[in-house]
Amino acid sequence: MAEALAFGSLVKAGTPVRLSGQDSRRSTFNQRHSVLIDIEDASEYTPLEHVAGTQARFEVYDSMLSEAAVLGFEYGVSRDFPEALICWEAQFGDFANGAQIIIDQFISAGEDKWHLLSGVVMLLPHGYEGQGPEHSSARIERYLQLCAEDNMQVCQPSTAAQYFHLLRRQALIPWRKPLIVFTPKSMLRHKDSSSGLEEFARDRFQRVVDDPQIQDAQRVLLCTGKIVHELRRERERRKDTSTAILALDQLYPFPKEELAAALARHPNARSVIWVQEEPANMGALFFVQPRIERLVGKPIRSVKRSASGSPATGSAKAHAMEQQTLLTLAFTT
Repeated sequence: MAEALAFGSLVKAGTPVRLSGQDSRRSTFNQRHSVLIDIEDASEYTPLEHVAGTQARFEVYDSMLSEAAVLGFEYGVSRDFPEALICWEAQFGDFANGAQIIIDQFISAGEDKWHLLSGVVMLLPHGYEGQGPEHSSARIERYLQLCAEDNMQVCQPSTAAQYFHLLRRQALIPWRKPLIVFTPKSMLRHKDSSSGLEEFARDRFQRVVDDPQIQDAQRVLLCTGKIVHELRRERERRKDTSTAILALDQLYPFPKEELAAALARHPNARSVIWVQEEPANMGALFFVQPRIERLVGKPIRSVKRSASGSPATGSAKAHAMEQQTLLTLAFTT
């Protein structure tokens, strides 16, 4: 609903919106209902095409399973229509590897090589929910490795309102940079990631989401993505009042000023720990660890899955054991 509100508010104000991808009209996880189909005569109705009489165009397409072709086309559209919000969505974030040549040659390097600006958005479903290796990881580490010279943005919004503000920021900001969004799967139906109306009325997207529940913590957990909600549930279960949990909703450009301000609210913290769901050789760990250590002035510890050649286990039972171990270690390491 936050996404629909972002799209609707943009087209009403005159910003065209285009979305394509694999099953994007309804979305793989059934959270989006962009096109309604009459079951009797197969006629179609797209509500966001009828927001206001003088609105900008809204386009949504189910694309073929050829990621390089489709993402390359959408990159070109973003170049031709810089005033529009152009989004491509992978069915699962892992599927973007079929478009790796477009990502390497154009999205990450196009500005540096040819001075060509693009505001294309990649929506990559990401999250560890007990599914198999091809349905878990959008390979955060690959995109972060490509980041330099403010060439693109890499974000993972933790709440509905954060996603709303992120999409609007991308459309309304006066410059154009590609945006990589690691979008949720289980968070689509997780009440902790929902947002009240007052959060949609905030001024802007928050690069770092602070933890108002804990003041002057003894331990600070840093993370990104859905594990922030699992950590907060685990903290509630433990009745822990000394651990603050901060979410990095923007990974690049790294929000050092916002993170420094958030950490400064816990001057007596004895430990700062990075927590991630991904294995040790994946995820954001290698990217954020040295940057956080420069901020705090000392080495930090990390909690993650063991290094692995596979992004995730194929066993739901093994996944549940691993996930609980992560949560336990985060509060006892």
